Amino acid sequence: MDFAKLRNKAIKEWQALWSGDKPLILIGLATCGIAAGASAVLKTIDEELARRNIKASIIPVGCIGLCYLEPLVDIVKPGYPRICYSQVTPERAIKLIEDYLVNDNPHPDLALGSFGESTVENIPKFFEHPMLKPQVRIATRNCGHINPEDINHYIAKGGYNGLNMALGMYPEDVIKEVEKSGLRGRGGAGFPTWRKWDEARNSKTTPKFVVCNADEGDPGAFMDRSVLEGDPHSVLEGMAIAGHAIGTSNGYIYVRAEYPLAVRRLQIAIDQAKKLGLLGDNILDTEFSFNIDIMQGAGAFVCGEGSALMYSIEGKRGMPRVRPPRSVASGLWGLPTSLNNVETFANVSPIVTNGGDWYASYGTETSKGTKTFALTGKIGRPGLIEVPMGITLRQIIYEIGGGIPGDKPFKAIQTGGPSGGCLPESLLDTPVDFETLTKAGSIMGSGGMVVLDEDTCIVDVARYFIAFCRDESCGKCVPCREGLPLMSNMLERITQGDGNAEDIEQLIDIGETIINGSLCGLGNSAPNPVLSSIRYFRDEWESHVIDKRCPALVCKALINFYILPDKCAGCGICARACPVEAISGGKRLVHVINQKKCIKCTTCLEKCPERFSAIVKVTGEQIEVPKEPVPVGANK
Repeated sequence: MDFAKLRNKAIKEWQALWSGDKPLILIGLATCGIAAGASAVLKTIDEELARRNIKASIIPVGCIGLCYLEPLVDIVKPGYPRICYSQVTPERAIKLIEDYLVNDNPHPDLALGSFGESTVENIPKFFEHPMLKPQVRIATRNCGHINPEDINHYIAKGGYNGLNMALGMYPEDVIKEVEKSGLRGRGGAGFPTWRKWDEARNSKTTPKFVVCNADEGDPGAFMDRSVLEGDPHSVLEGMAIAGHAIGTSNGYIYVRAEYPLAVRRLQIAIDQAKKLGLLGDNILDTEFSFNIDIMQGAGAFVCGEGSALMYSIEGKRGMPRVRPPRSVASGLWGLPTSLNNVETFANVSPIVTNGGDWYASYGTETSKGTKTFALTGKIGRPGLIEVPMGITLRQIIYEIGGGIPGDKPFKAIQTGGPSGGCLPESLLDTPVDFETLTKAGSIMGSGGMVVLDEDTCIVDVARYFIAFCRDESCGKCVPCREGLPLMSNMLERITQGDGNAEDIEQLIDIGETIINGSLCGLGNSAPNPVLSSIRYFRDEWESHVIDKRCPALVCKALINFYILPDKCAGCGICARACPVEAISGGKRLVHVINQKKCIKCTTCLEKCPERFSAIVKVTGEQIEVPKEPVPVGANK
C-alpha cells in the first residue's frame, strides 16, 4: 500500500467536502453531546433538510471540550466561514436552517464563534473563546473536527503519517525521538515513556505486548473517553508506533464496558485501519505487522492499575501483584509488556511527525508537553481542556474555567481523582506539573479536577472519596483492605457528630500506614483526600470533631432547621410541603419544627415564601423558638 497515494486521496476528498457546493453541518455526537440532546437535534436536522429538499453533508464529530455548551452544531455554508452554535435545541435547529441556510441570516446573536476570519459582523473567532484561547491541543487535536468513524478524515488531517515515518526509522531512533520529547505517562505515574519502551525492546524474551490502559474509572473524569470517542485512530496509530519501537505485533486496548460508544468507535477504527493496510499483516508493505484486540473491563476501579489490568486480560481476578519484576520484564502472561494510557498514545504520532524537540518546547523542565483535564464541580465552564504543563491552577480555574458560579468564594480544588488531594486558595498559583502537585500533597493523576466552593464541606468530600476507594479496593493487601474501612467508619462518625479530637491524629496515622504499606497505586494514594484536607483545612475538621459544627452546612446530623417566630406568618406552606409531617401549627399560628422527626431535606426552606424568609438553617447552635405553636405576633 502506497501511503502517499492513500493520503493524497484522503486529502482530495476532504478538500472536496469542505469546498463543495453543499452546506456542511457538524454535530457533536460524543457522550456529552448525546446526553444534552444532540440525537434529537440530529433527527430534526435530517427531517428538516429532507422536507426542504436541501442537499447537505452531515458530519458527526466528537467533543471539542465545551461540554457545558452542548449540543454544539457547526454550519459551513458555501462562501461563508464555519460558524458554531451552542445549546442547540430541535427548535433552534429549524430556525437556523430557515434563517441561515435558506435566507442568509447567520444569526450572530446565536453564534458562539467563527472558525477563521469571519465575514459576518459581531461573530467572534471561535478559538478566541476564553475557555479555548489558552489551550494547546495535541492529544485532542482532531476532537470536534473530524468524523471519528471515517478513517479518511483522520488521514487527511495528517493521521498515520507518524506511523509511516516511524516504519522508515530504526526502532531505536523512534525511541530516541520520544526521549527527546520528554513525554511521560499520562495515566498518573508520570514514568518516562521512552524508558519503558527501551526496556521492553531490550528484553530478549518474546513475544512482547503493547497494552493501552483505557480503564478510566475516576469519578468526574472523561479525558480518555473523549479521545476514544472523538479520535480513536490517534490511539491506534500511537500503539502501532510503540509496537514497531519495542518489536512486537501484539496489542491490546483494555477499555471499560461502561463506555459503549468508545468501544464501538474503536472497533470501527480497527476494522477500517485493517482494510487499508494500516493495521494487520505487513503494514504499508513492510515486514512489520501489528494487531489490536479490544478487551472490555467489568468496571473494577483497581483494574486501572497496570498489573491488575493485565491479570484481568488473562482472565484472572484483577488484583495488583508485588513488583519487581515490572511489566516491561514480566507483564501479560509473564512476558515483556509496555503499558501506556490513552492520552500517552495519542501524543506519539505528533511527536514522531514534528520531532521530539517540538513537543518538548511546551511545558516545564521536568514535565514536558501538554495535559488534558476534565474540569468539573463548582466551575463556570465545565468541560475538557488541554493545556501546557506548568500552567497554574488559578489560570485553569479563572481564565479557562470562568471562576466560581455566582462569584462565590473558592474553597479548594481536588486534583488527581479519588486519590488526589484538596488544595486551598493559598496554592492557586501552583504550577500544574508532576513534581509540584506531589509536593503540595496531591497528584496529577490521569487528569481529573474538581472545583469546590464555600458550600462544600471538606470533611464530607474526604468521606465520599475514602468510601469510593474502600469499595474499589481489591482487598489483597492488609493496610488497604483493613485501613480504608477503618478510615471510612471514622469519617462517617465525624459527619454524624460522633467524632472526637483524637480522631484527626488517628486518621493521619492510619492514612500514612496505608500509603507506606500498600502494594499498588490505589492504596498508596487513597488517603490523600483526608491527609491533604487535614493539612490545609484543619480548622474545619476541628469544627466537626470538637464543636460539632459543619461550617458549610452540609453534614445533616450537624445542622438544624428552625422557624423564626418573628417572621412566620402562619401560612402553612411549609407544613403542607414537609414529607414527614415534622412541622406543626395552624392558620395564623407560628409553626414549629419537631427536630426529632426532621430529616433535613430542606423542603421547608425552599418552600417558605421569600417575602417571609422565616426558616433558617444553622449548625452547632440552638435558637430559642416556641416548643409549641403560638399565635403570630405573640413574640413581637
